[in-house]
Amino acid sequence: MNDAAQKDDAPRVDDDEALLEKAKAAHADLHRAVATRVVGQERVVDLMLVALLARGHALLVGVPGLAKTLLVATLAQAMDLSFGRVQFTPDLLPADITGTDVLHEEEVDGALHRRVRFLPGPIFHNLILADEINRTPPKTQAALLQAMQERRVTVGTETHDLPDPFQVFATRNPIEQEGTYPLPEAQLDRFLLEIHVGYPSENEEKQIARKTTSADFGKEAVPHALSKTDLRALQALVPRVPITDEAVALAVSLARKTRPELAKEIGDTRVTKYVRFGAGPRGSQALVLAAKAHAALRGNAAADVPDVRALVIPVLRHRLVLSYRAESEGISEEELLAEI
Repeated sequence: MNDAAQKDDAPRVDDDEALLEKAKAAHADLHRAVATRVVGQERVVDLMLVALLARGHALLVGVPGLAKTLLVATLAQAMDLSFGRVQFTPDLLPADITGTDVLHEEEVDGALHRRVRFLPGPIFHNLILADEINRTPPKTQAALLQAMQERRVTVGTETHDLPDPFQVFATRNPIEQEGTYPLPEAQLDRFLLEIHVGYPSENEEKQIARKTTSADFGKEAVPHALSKTDLRALQALVPRVPITDEAVALAVSLARKTRPELAKEIGDTRVTKYVRFGAGPRGSQALVLAAKAHAALRGNAAADVPDVRALVIPVLRHRLVLSYRAESEGISEEELLAEI
């Protein structure tokens, strides 16, 4: 390919500027669309949009009744994405997620023919809600690994591509331990963000109680805020968003300082005391990518240090493996990251 053709294929600066404006407008429009069904939770919605634009998966952590399912379903409606929900239970099998091959009979010219046909599972949607993901055994949890990493699944000898876009929003209940299985570190690392969903304020809870018990709740259509085509364009834009050297240096430094080996060298006794394993290189990669998405949603031409700082905790907290001493003394990942 000659140089002229390469230049024609390269994204133009004015195109990216227009996409940044579209991302900023979509940020506001999607917040308004979600607000038609969900009261409050603006920070949670912000982080979910960061995950969406960065083509990442997110783990929503919160007690029951905080509208986690409604948040994901409403976002899917606002962007005209197909929505699939998988309720994870102890008896769920991998085939219940990915799909399975079935024997199909059909009559052709008076003769009965049998052939194997693939029956897609609920994972074949744009936006997947993996509800209470820690309620199913590791073998079934692992069925999501290839899908989340490669965006395709293998059933038998055939590999099937998943829709584009494809993203998983999983939920986890932090208070119930009976009948649950811890998520393997390898799977946790596949999530770009761990988003904690908190209780609403008193005023918000009054609005929730009034709004959700009215006869009209759920009847109003969710406004269309962003098309699937535009979402793909914005997802393609995010890797092209520049990031300052200072922001990259901060992202790498923060991830490295969570590792006990380095913490011992620099004399950080709290990390060496309370952390067994820190964030790997995927942590700094995720922090840079999420910072770019965060900047794009605000229409900024480049990501900088404030974008990294805004995402340190949701990007890195689930990548730390704390020691038993930290658990016994009630030391949290948030405390350690705040100090770092």
